[in-house]
Amino acid sequence: MAITQALCTSFKQELLEAIHDFPNDTFKIALYTSAASLDAATTAYTTSNEASGTGYTAGGNTLSVTGPTTSGTAAFVDFADTVWNSATFTARGALIYNSSKANRAVA
Repeated sequence: MAITQALCTSFKQELLEAIHDFPNDTFKIALYTSAASLDAATTAYTTSNEASGTGYTAGGNTLSVTGPTTSGTAAFVDFADTVWNSATFTARGALIYNSSKANRAVA
């Protein structure tokens, strides 16, 4: 098992299909243990090897979205920082996903 930083390939295709609506959809971030397998081929949120412990709820936290916007020739979206207060757990990776659209993976 491995966790590789990536923009999910399925997400790239879904952008071209106009599936994601950043101003209106709900995006979440879930945390995972080192036993998780997350990479560019990840297509959806899963509970398999998700972190657990005090202060963490399965499915993770909801992210506040800013954008999309542009700067120069770049277009981007920004997510506000999220915090797990009073948390006692170990996480080695994360998955951002769109919970409004069948938990489709983003990155």
